[in-house]
Amino acid sequence: MDRYDYVIVGGGLFGGVMAWYARQNGKSCLVIEKRSHLGGNLYCEEIEGIPVHRYGAHIFHTSNKKVWDFVNSLAEFNRYTNSPVANYHGQMYNMPFNMNTFSKMWGVSTPEEARKKIEEQRSSVTGEPSNLEEQAISLVGTDIYEKLIKGYTEKQWGRDCRDLPSFIIKRLPVRYTYDNNYFNDRYQGIPIGGYNGLIEKLFEDCDVLLDTDYLADKARFDAMGDRIVYTGTIDAYFGYRFGRLEYRSLRFEDDIYDTDNFQGVAVVNHTAREVPYTRTIEHKHFDCTVPYSQTEKTVVTREYPVTWEEGMEPYYPVNDERNQSLYQEYARLGAGEEKVLFGGRLAEYRYYDMDKVIESAMDKAEKEFGSRL
Repeated sequence: MDRYDYVIVGGGLFGGVMAWYARQNGKSCLVIEKRSHLGGNLYCEEIEGIPVHRYGAHIFHTSNKKVWDFVNSLAEFNRYTNSPVANYHGQMYNMPFNMNTFSKMWGVSTPEEARKKIEEQRSSVTGEPSNLEEQAISLVGTDIYEKLIKGYTEKQWGRDCRDLPSFIIKRLPVRYTYDNNYFNDRYQGIPIGGYNGLIEKLFEDCDVLLDTDYLADKARFDAMGDRIVYTGTIDAYFGYRFGRLEYRSLRFEDDIYDTDNFQGVAVVNHTAREVPYTRTIEHKHFDCTVPYSQTEKTVVTREYPVTWEEGMEPYYPVNDERNQSLYQEYARLGAGEEKVLFGGRLAEYRYYDMDKVIESAMDKAEKEFGSRL
């Protein structure tokens, strides 16, 4: 086709939800994706018969029943519960911070003992926290900060915690129960077999151009659509008119081991500063419907935070005052683009959980098409 109702730039979750609603309303869609596959960071690659989360661990969780019902109408989800552990110099601690964590760290056994310990250590910070270090200590005390937060956070952001703004850690989950479930949401799980089936359903009946840069031929693609849904970086859309927004990126390295179970859990956070990676991910544990012993090999991915450079995938916006101010300048330009709908983590320069991306796309689809169907 030479003409479409919608040209959707980006094959990730926001673009997929918009494409699904457009097709349900009888609209034609062209999807333009820079990568060689659809799915954005949800994409899974099969290695040794194991669905590998190619761009880091993705565990779906939500308390929004409409969102949960929507994704379950497209794919069958398992009952996976996220219960990561933290490795600090070989000492293993449960996450999020709970009574199992406190018992291992201090030898306490009751919530009262744990509260007392944290209260004693929090008192080292007086007044309003001026940086991330002070903010974290004011929330969970010095021991947890030093062992489980400081090194991990400095690797993640590439800066000393004293040089990071306090608002990055507005709160830290502290539970005075022996509950290792990381999320508080009502629903959580992972599609059986990985996310690719869900992505295929979202983009069903769309025309797709892979390995294609929309911005390299923007005028031609704009002429092909009555409406543009743009999910790429907003500063690139406007030719970096006010300067570039900053991001953090990630690098992944895979190892295949001749064992059916390498680390006993899907996600291990490595919190010591001298360990160069932040997480190791053993992908087979994501599928709790299949015994881990069913495959004789296992795939483990090491996740390294890196400074983002042109050509890398931008993962996390750098949420400091400079970048937020810069984004607002671009957002004002975006509001003047009547033909273009901006959405998703890159176009809105914000970190989005998957369910929040879907919520946002649903809200925009409701305004666009008049109903959620």
